[in-house]
Amino acid sequence: MIDPRTDVLIVVDLQNDFLPGGPLAVPAGEAVVAPCNQLVALFDHVILTQDWHPRDHVSFASSHRDKKPFDAVMLPDGRTQLLWPDHCLQGSKGAEIVASLEAPHAELIIRKGYRIGLDSYSAFVEADGQTQTGLAGYLRERNLRRVIVCGLATDFCAGWSAIDAARAGFETILVADATRGIDIDGSMARAFTDMSAAGVTWVEMADIKAG
Repeated sequence: MIDPRTDVLIVVDLQNDFLPGGPLAVPAGEAVVAPCNQLVALFDHVILTQDWHPRDHVSFASSHRDKKPFDAVMLPDGRTQLLWPDHCLQGSKGAEIVASLEAPHAELIIRKGYRIGLDSYSAFVEADGQTQTGLAGYLRERNLRRVIVCGLATDFCAGWSAIDAARAGFETILVADATRGIDIDGSMARAFTDMSAAGVTWVEMADIKAG
């Protein structure tokens, strides 16, 4: 049961480049738009996230000599970086929120991945695990205590956002049939294992009821 006073819906990365025809299309990603719209209509508080990369971003395979998408490289700080096709370039059509998302009352857009040398999947914490986006503080100041997550992709930005929301102390729910995953080398299975370990629960659309 949704509590309109303290629940917030986070719609993760419903952007053109992640849907069919985009350079990083999530398989069946277009199928989440309709359920996300249904969810948005139930919530008073809605936040969107948006990948927002500069050219030559560290996560792009094109930024690394002799590398191709889905290769991995070691960064100077010792972290492993999975490489992607160029996507969601700042100001590009591909980076725009899909026009079919009906969220005129969304209160905030969190842009992530805009630092050239630092990737960002989560809406809460950048990929170094330390750099905060400020979203946790925003939610606390607004007295929003329960986070519901939908969007793309289950095993990367949506899943990481849910995990970090739970780690930040929020009750967190992922709406499984309002997300879709990429599933690289077992990443979907790992995502659900990691979400469970962090205390994230997941439900289906049919489990969500208006308050």
